Amino acid sequence: MSDTAAAADSRKPVFLVIGAGAGIGGNAAARFAAGGYHAVLARRSDEAGLAQLVSQIEEAGGTASGTLLNASEDGSIEELVERVERDIGPIECALYNLGAQIGNRELLDTPHRTFELGWRLGCYGVFRLAHAMFPRMVERAKTGKHSTLLVTSATSAVRGNAGQHSHAAAMGGRRMLCQTLNAEFGPQGIHVAHIVVDGAVDAPDTLGKLLGDKFDAFKASKGEQGVTDPAAIAETYWHLAQQPRNCWTHEVDIRPWTDAAWWNDNPSPQINSTAANPTFAGPKT
Repeated sequence: MSDTAAAADSRKPVFLVIGAGAGIGGNAAARFAAGGYHAVLARRSDEAGLAQLVSQIEEAGGTASGTLLNASEDGSIEELVERVERDIGPIECALYNLGAQIGNRELLDTPHRTFELGWRLGCYGVFRLAHAMFPRMVERAKTGKHSTLLVTSATSAVRGNAGQHSHAAAMGGRRMLCQTLNAEFGPQGIHVAHIVVDGAVDAPDTLGKLLGDKFDAFKASKGEQGVTDPAAIAETYWHLAQQPRNCWTHEVDIRPWTDAAWWNDNPSPQINSTAANPTFAGPKT
């Protein structure tokens, strides 16, 4: 399809999800399908789980398709973008939702290839998606059809911790790459939003697998609504994709209401909220 034909494409707009598990990715796909997009869900494995997500979207009245994708392989993301644009429809919004967590590893327990894998999934994959997708989006923007790239990120994008050499480097690079892409392509009609998910997510494919039979106990320990609902995150993504150009959000952080920073692990001082000028009422001595 030529650039002119692509710009005038009348097919249903596509919401492409790279990293479509049962948590954030699957819920985002369902939300955008409900909003009129055709959702394309891509994940590395579990074809049966992928088919189930697609069926759930279709049963709710939306349209969707699924594909297995190893995003670390050269050419895989590029081939997917080409295939979707050719066979399904124009990618109006994409979500890069792949993690790069390889677990806590000391520096000397982090082989070069393991560090590089985190970078390939966490940073290079975003670059490859934008490189393949943005030229088409720019052409469509000339006709007034603005596009969005949403990038799920993590606490490690803004703070490195011991044992997180690969993950922090990948996510920090992801964040800077999003800022750079925005600086170049925002004026050309592409909205790039970096979303820091700063807390636990009720996702069976990620945190659920990590914790195993301890998952339910972990959620209970966090209290009511103490773990982020991926469907609520999907609503945030939907809002970001619908923002007008004069009010684009380029970075947002999300966390449960009960989460406290490490320096607030102890009970916080009470606040005297009845005073005209509220003050902190520190512990009595």
